[in-house]
Amino acid sequence: MALSGRDRPGAAPGVPRAPGALGSQVSAREAKKKCLFWGIEVPETLSWHGWELGKEMIKHLTLKNVHEKTQKLSYRCPPTPFFFTVFPQPITLSPGMSLTLPIVFRPSEKREYEDSISFVKAEGEFSVTLRAVLPCLHLSFPAAVQLPICAVHNVTETTFPVHNVGDLFTTFAWETPSPFCMIPDHGMLNPGAECMVKVVFQPKVAGVHDVAATCWFGNEEKQKMIIQLKAMAKYPYLRVCVTGMECEGVQPGKFEDVLCFGSVPVGTTVEKCVEIFNMSVVDAPCRIERAKDPLFHDYVFSCDMSHGVVPAKGKLVLCIRFQPQIVGEHSTDYFTITSAGCLLETVLKVAGSCKGPLVSLHQYSVDFEWINLGESLMQTLKISNMSDVPAYYQFDIDYKGSVFSLDRPCGVLEGTTTLTLKVTFRPTHPMTYHRRVVCLVHHQEPMYVDFFGTCHSGTAKPTTLQARHLSLYRTNMVRGLTFYPPDILSVMLKEGKLQMDGNGALMLPPEITQDKAPKEYLEPNSMTEYFYDGVSSDLTLFPTHVSVSPREYDFGCCIPPHMAEPLPLRVTNHTKGNIIVSWTPSHGSAFQVHPEICDIPPLKSSAFRVLFKPTQVNTLYAAELEGFAFYKVMRHYTNVENDTTICPSWCLTVKLRAHTYEAEREHFIPQYILDVPKTFPPVVPDTDTYCSMLLSNTGTSLMTFSVNQTVCPSVLVKPSSGHIIPGGHQIFFLSTHPVSTVSQQHILPLQLNSYPGYTKEISLQSCAESLLLLLEGGGNLYFKPLYIGASSTRMYTIKNCTRLPMVFTWKIHQSNSKILSVRPTAGILQPYEAMAQAWTFTPDKETKYLLQAMVFVRWKMPDPMFPKSVRYALRIVGEGTLGTIRAEKRHLDLGNVLVGDLQSFSIVLLNDGICSLNYILSVKQLITGSCDPEEVCSDPLALELEHSRGTIPARSKTFVGITVRPARRLHYTWSIKCALCTPTSEMDVLGCSEAATDHASTEEEQQPLCCIVATGVYPTLCITDACSGGSANNISKLHLWGLFSLDTLNEYLQRDPTPGELTYRVPTRHSTCLIPPVYTPLLLDFNFGSAPVGSEPAIVMLLLENKGVVPVDWAFLFPSDQKMDMQRWAEDIEFSPQELHQMRIQDNQLFSVSPKSGTLLPGQEKCVHLSHRHDFIGTDRLPVLLKVSYGREILLTFIGVTVEHDQRYVHFASTKHLFTPIAVGGSYPPTQIYKLYNGGSMPVMFEVQLDNIVRIQEENFQHPVFVCLTPRGEIPPGKTGHMEWIFSPLEAKTYLVDVPIHIMGGESALITFQGVGYNPNTVGETAASSKALSPSILPGSNKLIVTGQAATLSHHRICFGNIPDCTKASRLVFLNNISESKSVVFAWQISICEDKTVLQIAPESGVVQPGESIPCFITLGPTGTPFSCSTDLVCEVYIEESLVQYKRDLHAWQKEKEQQAVEFIITEKDLETKKPMSPAVRLVDSAETENLPESSAVIRKYKTLPPIKSHPKRSQPPGCLERKQLLGKDTSRVWVKPEHPKPMLLHLDVSARSHSIEDFLSNFTSEFPKYFLCRPFSAQPLESEFVDWSRCRDRMDMDPKWLSLAVASKQELQMVTDILTGIIRGLLENTQFHDAVKRSHNEPIPYFTQFRSAKSAELWDRRECSRIASRVSASPDLYFERDGERKEISQETSPSDLLESLEIFHHKQLMERKEMISRQLAIGSFVELVLENTLQNILIEASRGEVVLTARPRVIALPPSPSRSSSLNPLTTPQQSS
Repeated sequence: MALSGRDRPGAAPGVPRAPGALGSQVSAREAKKKCLFWGIEVPETLSWHGWELGKEMIKHLTLKNVHEKTQKLSYRCPPTPFFFTVFPQPITLSPGMSLTLPIVFRPSEKREYEDSISFVKAEGEFSVTLRAVLPCLHLSFPAAVQLPICAVHNVTETTFPVHNVGDLFTTFAWETPSPFCMIPDHGMLNPGAECMVKVVFQPKVAGVHDVAATCWFGNEEKQKMIIQLKAMAKYPYLRVCVTGMECEGVQPGKFEDVLCFGSVPVGTTVEKCVEIFNMSVVDAPCRIERAKDPLFHDYVFSCDMSHGVVPAKGKLVLCIRFQPQIVGEHSTDYFTITSAGCLLETVLKVAGSCKGPLVSLHQYSVDFEWINLGESLMQTLKISNMSDVPAYYQFDIDYKGSVFSLDRPCGVLEGTTTLTLKVTFRPTHPMTYHRRVVCLVHHQEPMYVDFFGTCHSGTAKPTTLQARHLSLYRTNMVRGLTFYPPDILSVMLKEGKLQMDGNGALMLPPEITQDKAPKEYLEPNSMTEYFYDGVSSDLTLFPTHVSVSPREYDFGCCIPPHMAEPLPLRVTNHTKGNIIVSWTPSHGSAFQVHPEICDIPPLKSSAFRVLFKPTQVNTLYAAELEGFAFYKVMRHYTNVENDTTICPSWCLTVKLRAHTYEAEREHFIPQYILDVPKTFPPVVPDTDTYCSMLLSNTGTSLMTFSVNQTVCPSVLVKPSSGHIIPGGHQIFFLSTHPVSTVSQQHILPLQLNSYPGYTKEISLQSCAESLLLLLEGGGNLYFKPLYIGASSTRMYTIKNCTRLPMVFTWKIHQSNSKILSVRPTAGILQPYEAMAQAWTFTPDKETKYLLQAMVFVRWKMPDPMFPKSVRYALRIVGEGTLGTIRAEKRHLDLGNVLVGDLQSFSIVLLNDGICSLNYILSVKQLITGSCDPEEVCSDPLALELEHSRGTIPARSKTFVGITVRPARRLHYTWSIKCALCTPTSEMDVLGCSEAATDHASTEEEQQPLCCIVATGVYPTLCITDACSGGSANNISKLHLWGLFSLDTLNEYLQRDPTPGELTYRVPTRHSTCLIPPVYTPLLLDFNFGSAPVGSEPAIVMLLLENKGVVPVDWAFLFPSDQKMDMQRWAEDIEFSPQELHQMRIQDNQLFSVSPKSGTLLPGQEKCVHLSHRHDFIGTDRLPVLLKVSYGREILLTFIGVTVEHDQRYVHFASTKHLFTPIAVGGSYPPTQIYKLYNGGSMPVMFEVQLDNIVRIQEENFQHPVFVCLTPRGEIPPGKTGHMEWIFSPLEAKTYLVDVPIHIMGGESALITFQGVGYNPNTVGETAASSKALSPSILPGSNKLIVTGQAATLSHHRICFGNIPDCTKASRLVFLNNISESKSVVFAWQISICEDKTVLQIAPESGVVQPGESIPCFITLGPTGTPFSCSTDLVCEVYIEESLVQYKRDLHAWQKEKEQQAVEFIITEKDLETKKPMSPAVRLVDSAETENLPESSAVIRKYKTLPPIKSHPKRSQPPGCLERKQLLGKDTSRVWVKPEHPKPMLLHLDVSARSHSIEDFLSNFTSEFPKYFLCRPFSAQPLESEFVDWSRCRDRMDMDPKWLSLAVASKQELQMVTDILTGIIRGLLENTQFHDAVKRSHNEPIPYFTQFRSAKSAELWDRRECSRIASRVSASPDLYFERDGERKEISQETSPSDLLESLEIFHHKQLMERKEMISRQLAIGSFVELVLENTLQNILIEASRGEVVLTARPRVIALPPSPSRSSSLNPLTTPQQSS
């Protein structure tokens, strides 16, 4: 491990070191690599670096004993001469001691050396490597560097050390791929030096960056090393949230991007914070920029932060300040937060308004009424501030030098407070006083209040001035009548030159004013009134009555005792009456006016002198002189005749100032606070704008001020001069009149304390605003193509680029109003506010649109001097088009889905058009299958759409997620339809389709989109085939199918499982009892039948098939398979009889299933062997659970019966039998069969007890409902007996009868026979009855083959269905030899002898070669009477070789038997001694030997051979008797008769039901033409001749028709005779009936007409000719046709014509005769037989492969014959197989 210079004390990085020092360092470093050998610690390697030729270098090898015992060792010198040490000697090291051994290296050439020094101990030997290396280049740095995760366009960095661990000086240079770079990218390193390299990562794209950087180093030969640079870049994601909102769990789209400051007091600063959240995992740098506006902008919003970094998953707090300056102004600004690389921009809108004080006076006039001279009167004046902003107020009046004084003329009114001021009235002269005083409020327009009162003296009593007089005066003033004194106005009023209006004011007569309405006084704007006073400006609102000049004067410096020059003051009377001017004396003031009172004639001026008499030096003086002028006639009230002529006094004021500062004396330094705005409020061009300014005197002395308005004449300042008492303030109002939109700079010099050095320059800006609206996109708005009728909304921004609020109004042409709309249509845009408006485009036809809309803007407060509005045009471009949505797949088949399971998928919707389409999906569900439509129609929708509505952009596709969860095992079909909707507020810009409100789509508008089909399935299992063997081989497949209830089992397996069956979805040991609980309601019996004890087991093979689509796990669970394994102490030792019975069966394995479980894949089959052993006599029952995992659970009861050998036993599978339903009123009810199976080994005689049958007949009016035709009979062992029954219902109901069947010598049984009578007129019942025996697909197949089986039948059951009783039907069955090498011999057996007259099999026997199939025709002949047949045909199959061998053996045995019959053997050799001879070999039947007693064994000379016995009965079990008889015998001397081979039985169940002709026609009319009514030839005996008339006689006696006829009365019989006689006589006399009979002979001639003899034809011709001749002779007029003409045959007709006519007539009669012959029954039967044989031959040939019935016909053109000129017709022949 390299040790850097930083790790070593005193080492500085990058400082080169001497080679020697380097060597020692390397040695020290390598010396740390220690090794331990048997307690001796030594270095692993000793290395020499930096050596030189010709010099020796010594290193020391240290050995240390780290063991606790003393160590002894020796060493050997290095073998090479380049390393040597001291002479070897023994070394002894005590514990903890060390020994240093010097090693000398002496090189001879410049190369690398390696050697070793060995040490020997008693335990073994070890060595230390000695190595001398040459100087080399080597750099050390990490193999890989992982940089921190970084945001795109951001920079992250890290450092790593580069260490020169080589021995040489080297340079290095880096080759670094983008986006990495190295700093420094090149450099130099001395040996052992180190430098830090910085890796900078600046990605441009997001992703994982893994690159290799190359470091080239070396001097002459460059070497390279690779370092892997790894870093990850991610895109940042910034969101803005206003502070105060809930920020936890913030999701995108939930942030506020508007920061509202609300109303902020003027002059104050409010700070609010915005949080910038970084939703990504990387640090995100960002910039904060204010929206740049090229126009003049007063920035009231400020932010100190211009850039910053938002930490990963953190936030950055952005503080924004708002400092409004203009009261009532709404301010809006925009800040843009931009991430690095401009990947994401968020616009933050900041808004706020400025509020100021809201000061009002409770009254705007103070009336002091009248007081006497020398008195004073005080009134109150309330002033209130309705705002929460403090208000600075000031009454512009000198409270010291005025008759009206206020206790607090200036001050601060806090927010929402009211202040009560005291106003004192001290008159100095008897006169009326009136002064209109202005109240100045900072940041508010001034307010005016009228102070007025009247002073009386002893001699002068002027009229008391009232508020009404002031109102009348102002009205008279605007009408120009106040320039006349009251006395003149009174005279004019008397003379009629003036009149009074309704308010009492004076007016000129109408004839003078030309009926113009007199002027009324309107209260002027306070700001206008304040500035337009004729003094501050040249303009005045009303003419001046009395003026004084100058209004302001500065005496300058006047140092006492010198007197200042008096100020000449001129007062001018502009009225037409004498006035008196009275100045208010100010006692103690340095300014005095002389004279105080003076009269001034009309339109004259008078001079006054103002004297300044200071009393102190170095002092500022300032004062306001107050004077009042009034008409002289107003001195006494008697001079005023009418109150309407009263004129109040006019107030004159003069502001004076001076100082007494010496020249070298500096004036007092003013201490003040100046609150002045930076800009004037914005106005329209050529309009006055005003602002206020506050100057507060914070000092303790008087402060004067003056503004030199000549320096800046564009700005008016009022007051322009004055003084401020200590602690007081002065409110200024400034006015300017901008005329252009160019910003102007105003500089106002404010001189304080009358000293030029105390001049403050006030800088103000003003600018006029013109209407300017900025339209986004240069006034163009583009809509993408849109579906006709749909609406698209886009946001379009307009911006107010002025500092004044403006009102906008959109105007759209009336013709485009339905296509284009905007919201809002009008509104207010605050200064610099941008407003996004929603434009909706709704095309109504397929075309391109170019529309135009106008927006009109005007100022919010319109000025009559400025144009009302300016309009801007917006150009809108759009297109209306059509489109359709289609599914990528029109049909989607999900196949089979497990019921209750989920299956998810997606469908792809395509939009190939150029417009976006909004769609609404609807789903219609159709459930089909074996279900009740009304039940499933209320099922919830099993298909769920991820979203049912949405938008597909143009030329795009979208995925719609679909989840399917079928709830039933049925076929589901979902039709998905799509309706194109027309959203009225689709946010195209925002992509917000969820906010859309759709027009309702009708059913006709929905277009089919796709169809999805699925089938809900359960794991299903079915039994497809069954066969029996062993002791059950006599059981037919159909009988076996019923014994095992396989139809019901398959039906149960196809049903849906109940919830209880799904308690345990898989086979589980869940029971603690021997008899487990049952969770299924389905119970079935598996009946193995019966057999004698000791018989071979009954074997049943079931073929299980998975016809479903999912794998099926199945299991047959015995009770022991369901019981949990428990310890013996936990089990119950007391067992019930049922438990003991089941334990015996399971312990002895009487029932077995192999295999007991398995898995079937879809379509897979499995054969299961079930067996029952007949070891114990009795009935065995065992419940076995058939469990289908995740499916059905059916409890099967295995039943088997074992009987004794000599026991007579009939096996009844069920105690209930159901007859075929019979129609009520039928003439010939069919004969039906009830089968009984003899399960024992003895023949069984049965007898039916008919008591209950007779009772049923009595209950039904002696009608034989149930008739048993075979009340007794015998059943051979192992065979099935048939009982014939006739069921004849009297009513449409169900009949039940319990019939005891007695078994002779066995157990009887009570069987319930049930029959159903139905009404044939009821369609449903007739249809159900007709299907009872209709040919159909029968259960089971022929896939199972018993072991040793050599042949199979193509069908195991044949059903002829419903047939007429006078016809015959045939079916074809193939007998297949499945053996490949052995031939088989077959022979058919019919169970009942009577069936041989009805059923015929051809061939009945034969030989089938290996692999060959033989067709067997099963023919059901005419029965003559209706019957219901169900017969088991048994085909016995033998292996031909076994039969041949049996016959050979039998022949040999019989030959020997015959020989023994005539031969005998002399057994005595010595006749004299008479010794018995040994007997010869004896022949016995079936190994049965002669059992003679010992008493009969006398010694005879001659002895015959033993007799040959017959074969024992088959009723005994095979081999049982033989074992008994051969016991103790010498079997070698017995020749047993050969046994016949045991046949293999193939069962064929044949079923049919025949009906009488009339019943068949009434019930199966459409089926009747399919059958041929066969009639036998005359040479053959009729079928009726073979009928057992005894049976028919018995039936006749029981026939209800014969019975009813026998009991009929004589009158009833006579009535029937008369009715039939009338009917027959009517037919004989009916000519229409005769014509119909004649027409019947004109039918087409059948094929069999040609079958007649020549003799009969000749006889027929003679008879017809004679009959024709006689007809011709008897007919007077005959007609015949010749050459198409009809000619009459008269008596004169020639013989040749007569012969010709006779030939024609003869031909016609010949055709009629052939037609009659074709109707002969014998001919029809013959033709049917020929056709039947023909078809059978064709089928036999097809089965042998000689004819291919399915081959396509081929047209073959024969070659042309040379003898014919014309070509032959093409001949069509069937294609033959090769």
